[in-house]
Amino acid sequence: MAKDLLFEIGIEEIPARFMEPALKQLRELAAAGLQQAGLEYADMQVYGTPRRIALLVKDLAEMQPDSQQESKGPALKAAYDADGQPTKALLGFCRGQGIEPDAVLQKEIKGVQYVYAVKQIQGRPTAELLPAMLEEIVHKLYFPKPMRWGSNEMRFARPIRWLVLLFGQAVLPLEIAGVKAGRITRGHRFLGNGQAEIKEPAAYLLTLQNEYVIADQKVRREKIWAQIQAVAKVAGGRVKPDEDLLSELVYILEYPTALLGSFDPKYLEIPEELVVTPMREHQRYFPVYDAAGQKLLPHFITVRNGNSEHLDIVRAGNEKVLAARLADAEFFWHEDCAHPLADNLPRLAHIVFHEKLGTLDAKVQRIKTLAGHIAAKLVFNDDDRRDTERAAELLKCDLVSNAVYEFTELQGIMGEYYARHDGETPQVAAAIREHYLPRFAGDVLPKTKAGIALALADRLDSLVGFFAQGMIPTGSQDPYALRRAAIGVMQILLQNKLGLNLHWLCQKAYALYEGIALECDEQTTLSALAGFFEQRLENILAEEGLPYDVVNAVSALPLVCPLYNYQKAHALADFRADEEFAQLMAAYGRAANLLKNAQPAAEVQEQLLEEQAERELFAALSAVSSKVKSALALRDYLAALRSLASVRPQLDAFFEEVMVMAENEALRGNRLALLQYLVAMTAELGDLSALVSKG
Repeated sequence: MAKDLLFEIGIEEIPARFMEPALKQLRELAAAGLQQAGLEYADMQVYGTPRRIALLVKDLAEMQPDSQQESKGPALKAAYDADGQPTKALLGFCRGQGIEPDAVLQKEIKGVQYVYAVKQIQGRPTAELLPAMLEEIVHKLYFPKPMRWGSNEMRFARPIRWLVLLFGQAVLPLEIAGVKAGRITRGHRFLGNGQAEIKEPAAYLLTLQNEYVIADQKVRREKIWAQIQAVAKVAGGRVKPDEDLLSELVYILEYPTALLGSFDPKYLEIPEELVVTPMREHQRYFPVYDAAGQKLLPHFITVRNGNSEHLDIVRAGNEKVLAARLADAEFFWHEDCAHPLADNLPRLAHIVFHEKLGTLDAKVQRIKTLAGHIAAKLVFNDDDRRDTERAAELLKCDLVSNAVYEFTELQGIMGEYYARHDGETPQVAAAIREHYLPRFAGDVLPKTKAGIALALADRLDSLVGFFAQGMIPTGSQDPYALRRAAIGVMQILLQNKLGLNLHWLCQKAYALYEGIALECDEQTTLSALAGFFEQRLENILAEEGLPYDVVNAVSALPLVCPLYNYQKAHALADFRADEEFAQLMAAYGRAANLLKNAQPAAEVQEQLLEEQAERELFAALSAVSSKVKSALALRDYLAALRSLASVRPQLDAFFEEVMVMAENEALRGNRLALLQYLVAMTAELGDLSALVSKG
C-alpha cells in the first residue's frame, strides 16, 4: 500500500529571492532522503508562498523494503588459528555484528580472503522514518541570511510558526524549534478564516484555495501574468515581459489580483527611465506601453495580495504613492539640467573610488589616458578621438547628480540624457551610457567607437588596480565583480573582432597607477591577470561547445591577443572535422613524443639527409613553410592547419622508412631537427599534441 505525504513549514514572510533556491533544495534533499531509505513514490511536488514551504509526495510506500547488510571482517588468516579455531579478532567481530562465528562468509578481495557478516535487515514502517528524515532536511536548508528567534538556537530564513505533517490521514509526531506538527495550516492573513484543517494531503491545495491562498507557485505565475495582460488590454496597451519582476511578485503574493492605475501625463515629458524606475524598482509596478510596445502610456499595473473588493481604494493609494515618487523624479531632472554635466567633474575629486586606488577623479584620468591608447591602436579618426576624450571626462559625472543619487541603477543612463541636453555630440552622449555595457551575461555591447574604448578602459583600470593590490577573486568571493569585468572585456574584444594586445594594455594600465602604493609588482600583477583572462576565455570556448582538447590546445598559448586565440580555437575545431585529421595527429604526436627527451640539431643540414623519405619530407616542409607563414600573417589559421596536413604522406613515409634514433649522433640530431622543423611551424597554433582523435 501507499499513502500521500504532506509536510508544510509555516513561517513569517520570507524574502522572495530566498524562495526558488529553498524549494529546489527541499525537493533535492527529500528525493535523496527517500532514495537512501529505499522508499518508492509516484510523484513529488514542492510549493511555496511568502508564508510557507511545502512538500507533497504522492503514493509513498508505507513500508521500507527489507535489505541485506554486508560487513567486512578480518582477513581469513587472522580469523582462525593454526588449529582452525576462531581467534579473538573473529570473535570480537562476530560480537559486534551479533552473529555466531559459524555464520560468517568468506570473500576474496585482490587475492586476499576475508570473512564477512551478512545481516538481514527488516524494513521499518515509513511513518517511523519520516519525522527524523524531515527534521534533518529542515536543518539542512540553506538561506543567505538565516536568523534566530526567541531562545531557540535554530537558524532559519524566518521564524517557524506552524508545522503540518500528514502521512495519509494520520499526523506524524515532529517538533522543530518548539513547534509541534499537526494538521492545522493558516490561510490568507486578511481574507481567510485564520486557520484551516487539512484532512489529508490530497486536499492541501483545495483547502488553501478556499482560504484565499494559491499554494502552487506555477499557478500563481500564470494567473498573475494573465491578469496583467488582460488589464493592459483594457487600457489599450501592452506590458513587456519582465521575468525578474514577475518572479518576485509570485513569491510576495498568495492571492493575486491585478489592477490598473494612472499618473499625470506631464511626467511623460521627463526621461522614460525616470518614470519606469520608480514604478518597477520601488513599487513593483509594470509600466504600460502602447500596442506597438514603443511609447510609454500614463498607466501602470500593480498586483495586490487580495481579491477584487475595494479596488478603487487600493488604486487610489497606489496612485498617490507613485505621484509623490514621480514628482521627486521630475524635480531631480530639472535640478540636474539647471547646470552642465561637466560642472560635476570637480566634485569627483572628493569621492573615493576605493581607499587603496584613489579618488573617482583619479580613475577618470586613468580611463581617459588608457582610452587614448586604445583609440590610437584602433586608429580612430580625429572626431572619434575627440569624442572619446570628451566622453572620458564626463562618463562618471552623473554619479553626483540628484537623479542617480536617488536611483543608482540609472548611472550612465542619466549621464547620456544630461549630455544630450547640454548639446554634446551623439557619440559622446551614447558613450557615457555604453561604457557600463555589458552589465550582465547576454547584455548588449557598446556600439560606438568611444563607448567601446571607454568600456574597455574602465574595466581594465579596475582589474589591474585590484589585482595590483592583491584583491583577487577567490572561490565564490568576488566583491568587486572582477569576473564580470573580465568577461565584459573578452566579449567586447571578441564580438567586435578587436585584435588588441591585452598584455600591452594591462602594462599601460599598471603604469597609470604611478604614485599609488601597490602591493604587487608589475610582473606579478600581469601574470595573475593573464591566468584570470585565460580562464574566462576557456569558459567562453567551452560554452560555445568547443571540444575540451581544442580548448586545452589553445590554452597552451600565451594570451597576448584574446581574439587571435579565440580564432585559433575555432580553426582547430574545424580542422578536427577534416578527413586526414586523425592520421596527421597520430604522426604529429609521434614526432612530439620523440622530441620530448631528445636533443635535435640547431637546424636541418641537407647534406645529412641520406634517405629518400627524409629528403622528400624536408622538401615538403620547406615548400609548406611559406604557405603557413602567409596564412598566419593573414590570420587564416584553418588554411595554415590544412597546409600542414598536406605533408602527411611524406611524414608517414618518413616514419616507415627512416630510423629516427640512429646510432650516428649527427644523423640522429639532424632527423630530430627535421621533426622539430614541423613542430615549430605549429607553435603559433597551439599545442597540437593535446588534440585527440575522434574515432
